[in-house]
Amino acid sequence: MPTIHDVARAAGVSIATVSATINQSAYVSPALQERVRRAIAEVAYHPDGIARSLKKRSTQTLGLIISDITNPFFTALIRGIEDRANAKGYALILCNTDEHLEKERAYLRLLRSRRVDGLIMAPAGATGDYDGFFPEGRSPLVFIDRKISSVPADAVVVDNVGGARQVVEYLLRLGHRRIAAITGLPHISTTHERIQGYRQALEALGQPLDPDLMRTGNSRLEGGYQAALALLRLSRRPTAIFATNNVMAIGLMRAVAEQGLRCPEDLSVACFDDFEWASVFRPRLTTVAQPTYDMGAKAADLLFARLEGTLSGDPQEVVLSPSLVIRDSCAAPPREDP
Repeated sequence: MPTIHDVARAAGVSIATVSATINQSAYVSPALQERVRRAIAEVAYHPDGIARSLKKRSTQTLGLIISDITNPFFTALIRGIEDRANAKGYALILCNTDEHLEKERAYLRLLRSRRVDGLIMAPAGATGDYDGFFPEGRSPLVFIDRKISSVPADAVVVDNVGGARQVVEYLLRLGHRRIAAITGLPHISTTHERIQGYRQALEALGQPLDPDLMRTGNSRLEGGYQAALALLRLSRRPTAIFATNNVMAIGLMRAVAEQGLRCPEDLSVACFDDFEWASVFRPRLTTVAQPTYDMGAKAADLLFARLEGTLSGDPQEVVLSPSLVIRDSCAAPPREDP
């Protein structure tokens, strides 16, 4: 494999001149730079990325750990991070945990062995799962979408409480009183916050909380389907169902169709997380849209601010506002409902 020595010989310059040209670490005249570039092409030289990273103490790579690559929520979020990373000359290593804590820990060990300069992650575990796992002095860490209260790290999240409250208040204004909720994984922060918003909306109207109308879908399509079937088989089924993420909403709509119900004539449906297919569903789904691209971009901005030293001190939390997107899947409850 050609080395920097071969380039120097072919260009008739010193090794220091070749190094300065490649790394732009010192002034080299345009004429010499051109000679070096021609020599690099002539001998087909490729810089040793590992050696360069050890010398610079930077691998120019970031780690990104997400919890469910099948969830379309992450598509625009990843793009936002990738665009910022590419603009800074960084590569991105993407890891998918499938909501498994042990798989997440294996990826964390892998990324540390690869000496990534920083890490962005949507954690799969609960607060106690990370005790002592992120010692001080490690590479900068930014939580995205979810956060772990016991870990002092920057975070970019949305107002889950406000978003959930907004959509449930909308259903209440339509006249619904039996509003069910299909909730996500019980240990993650987004689930807690969206349930809180659901409760707040009901309490504000003096509407009692019915435990029978809350079912766990574990943030998965099949979980949403099974939770929806249980709700639709109640002797007094709900007139509206709120799924706290988009993949559970897909399972919910499958159950509605299998039960022969019409939406929104027999049942109104809404969910947290907008996604591309929501506007082509029949009916088109009412959703709480998150600014996913901005979430990714802002998480990367926070990480680079730590890496570049423009941000120091206590962890920062950026909270973005979601928006209610009203489509066709919600209407007033059936008249025969008591």
